Amino acid sequence: MQIGRKRWIVLVAAGSALAIGVASCSSTEVAERSNFAFDTSELDLGINPCDDFNGFVNGQWAAQTQIPSDQSSYGVIDQLRDESLEIQRGIADRAAADLGSADENSDRAKIGLLFESSMDESSIDDAGFSPIAPELDRVDSIQSPADVAAFLREDAADGGSILFGLSSGADFQDASRQIGYVSPTGISLPSKNYYTDPQYAEILDAYRNYLHSSLGLIGIDDAQASVQADQALDLEKALAAASLSPEEARDPGTQYNLVTVDEANATTPAFDWRPYFEEQNVSPDEAFSLADTTYFTQVNQLLDQAPIDQWKSYLRAQVVNRSADRLSKPFRDNKFEFNKQLTGNAEQSERWKLAVGDVNSAMGEAMGRLYVEEAFDPAAKQSAEELVQNVLDALRVRIQNVDWMGPETKQRALDKWSQMVPKIGYPDNWRDWSGLQINEGEYFANLAAADKFNHAYDLAKIGEPSNRSDWVMTPQTVNAYYSPNDNTINFPAAILQAPFFDPNADDALNYGGIGSVIGHEATHAFDDQGSQFDGQGNHVNWWTPEDRAQFDSRTAKLVEQYDAYTPIPGMPDVHVNGELTLGENIADLGGVNTSYDALQTILDSHPGAAVEEIDGYTPNQRFFLNYARVWRDKTRDAALLTQINSDPHSPAPLRVSGVVANVPGFAEAFGCPPGAPEANVGDELVAIW
Repeated sequence: MQIGRKRWIVLVAAGSALAIGVASCSSTEVAERSNFAFDTSELDLGINPCDDFNGFVNGQWAAQTQIPSDQSSYGVIDQLRDESLEIQRGIADRAAADLGSADENSDRAKIGLLFESSMDESSIDDAGFSPIAPELDRVDSIQSPADVAAFLREDAADGGSILFGLSSGADFQDASRQIGYVSPTGISLPSKNYYTDPQYAEILDAYRNYLHSSLGLIGIDDAQASVQADQALDLEKALAAASLSPEEARDPGTQYNLVTVDEANATTPAFDWRPYFEEQNVSPDEAFSLADTTYFTQVNQLLDQAPIDQWKSYLRAQVVNRSADRLSKPFRDNKFEFNKQLTGNAEQSERWKLAVGDVNSAMGEAMGRLYVEEAFDPAAKQSAEELVQNVLDALRVRIQNVDWMGPETKQRALDKWSQMVPKIGYPDNWRDWSGLQINEGEYFANLAAADKFNHAYDLAKIGEPSNRSDWVMTPQTVNAYYSPNDNTINFPAAILQAPFFDPNADDALNYGGIGSVIGHEATHAFDDQGSQFDGQGNHVNWWTPEDRAQFDSRTAKLVEQYDAYTPIPGMPDVHVNGELTLGENIADLGGVNTSYDALQTILDSHPGAAVEEIDGYTPNQRFFLNYARVWRDKTRDAALLTQINSDPHSPAPLRVSGVVANVPGFAEAFGCPPGAPEANVGDELVAIW
């Protein structure tokens, strides 16, 4: 998950009911449907599960699977995402077909208009770059640093975020209220080291060539485009040098710095924050967070000292880059050719997938309401709530039983646990989209209007009480998340389906799947970041120094373990970043342990259930088999390298093998000898929650 005001994990898509609880099916009933729930013929029996559990469960699948040409990876999550997209495509197709007879002000009609205009590729191509011509003219008219500042203000008022962006979020010091957060957005490559590390010189050169080509596409001659690309890149390098690394950005302390407008102006004398807020209809008298002040000091220095022509080159390149996917084919092709360096994709996605993405960008929650109506069984919400409670109860017991934490800190941890709010499926109250005007055939203008509308919707929360019922993700998103600033765990409708959540599966599979996800999200409340927030979402220290030292000592061992992994064949010098991935690794480990405990409670209530086999595997073994299956994934090397450098999640195979090695229940279930590759013992066994 990403720290900040909101964070989430990459996960899963949608909906059927699942009977949880302690009542379970007879072994005969389960056996009759077991092949549907888990096909054991996929297991690679030539691999010892105690040596390589991911290979044992997913090796045959990986050997037989081809990554689709328009994707950088493929696995269970991608499969479910594609299924969700197909459902959304059907919704959008029908909405577009019914435009003549539908209420033109309805959400459904607006979705139809958005989808129809996005599918009109011919008109988009005919428009060339004319949709951004007014922005480019504004850049051309810049004559002074004051003009640069004016451009940034006007762009922000339209929902843009060149150089930095404003959004709402819970105040770290008082989570009951919403404040503004100004965050850096000035660099385009995955992390700051791409601008300086020689191993990424080829990617940096490709990015420079991309900027050159982008400028050429808007009519700048080749020689001048080359000069401007260099200018833009040099300014971006200066911003990168002052930016936080991904691991530094994980520290909540770097994400919050409450200031007044006058205090912010003292940091950036060349940029006045008062009109910046006023143009976005936000009171400049409200204190706001201006974190990463080194970055903003650099912005000020560049406004003072960088030549105006360099600023114009940078802004011009940024305007083209952010709009490229919405412009004509040459722009889309140009951006895709560069992105291949980071993803390894061979082809662009089909137009309909881009169109569904446009609808989600503009009206994601409106699409979510239609998705829920069509694809989500209401009974699944109730069943999931029961499963969530079972896993949360198991987490409470684990907290009570940790032997390294003193009673004072333990009570505070339990207090935080008691205030955690689960949210399942979809929002209780849907957004009102009546203020968004969508017009037939106006593709770029419609998306620009949605950008501005959604930005204003977000900023309207500033100065208002926080609402813990708000959702960050849409119901159709294949994912789940924990929010430290309101202490909620969130499971969109789209994740509540097989193999995570299957009404035809036995308890073991469901607890290995969605149960581990629930445990993962709940454990985030107690990872290295979440543990710095209390039950209401305030950034406060509730630890004794001795207990925090114990926690840090244990997590340091997990950092060391993951630092040693080299997941890209042929690149032995590329290691996982244990600091960057620490929060997700803690949550993975805690999620499996917690959900496994919850399963044991169910099995203990039925004498003999723990030894009843299905297709030759006990419930405890099937728990881990499904846990491994849901992280089934195959990723291109280019995308994997990008992930390692910028993503707080470990590569999928390590979310299996790297986790179960620290789970004693796994070694017991599969009879692994102590010290086997997947059975850490002694000082090698990491035990946190």
